[in-house]
Amino acid sequence: MRKPVSVSALADFGRVRLSKSFFMRDFLFSDIAAIHGMANIPDNPDLAIAAGTQLCEQLLEPLQDAFGRIAIRSAYRSCEVNGFGSEMQRAGKDGYNCASNEANYAVHIWDQRDAEGHMGATACVVVPAFWDRFQGEGDWRKLAWWIHDQLPYSSLEFFPRYWAFNVGWHEQPVRRIDSYAKPGGCLTKPGMANHEGSHRQHWDGIL
Repeated sequence: MRKPVSVSALADFGRVRLSKSFFMRDFLFSDIAAIHGMANIPDNPDLAIAAGTQLCEQLLEPLQDAFGRIAIRSAYRSCEVNGFGSEMQRAGKDGYNCASNEANYAVHIWDQRDAEGHMGATACVVVPAFWDRFQGEGDWRKLAWWIHDQLPYSSLEFFPRYWAFNVGWHEQPVRRIDSYAKPGGCLTKPGMANHEGSHRQHWDGIL
């Protein structure tokens, strides 16, 4: 598929179904693009579709099946959009939270492989039903451990507001969980004593 350069072509691209309940259009909105008049469109639509399909089928659909509707906060970013956001962040501008393009290949930039040639995709999501029930300090860990035990994620990164989190699928999964919500830092990663085995005692009762 060629990069869409017309309204009709972009509409067709947005209609591409990535999984039973998610379409490509669900992942194309960008606050940065909307404010600055940029087109948040992949240069390589086929790669974006392939990576996004894995993200949706392997992670987002099972989350939604378990907890009800999930909300997409931020997902695909073009190199132009992410690069601008990274530049503004380095300049200290409020509201811009983008790593460099190189760091975001196969993460938020779905249509570029990473330095090792691997495919990946990330979305920032909110699980409203979980937030409505669990708003105590550290409660984000219940959901983090459930995902760790149940789903083939690569990376999770949690934030304080609504327990929003980046959830990433990758061909070579890292299996690491970090958080900006309290308690912050790395919850688990390979090599940590808490990484293996069941963590049911941490998430039992959240469904």
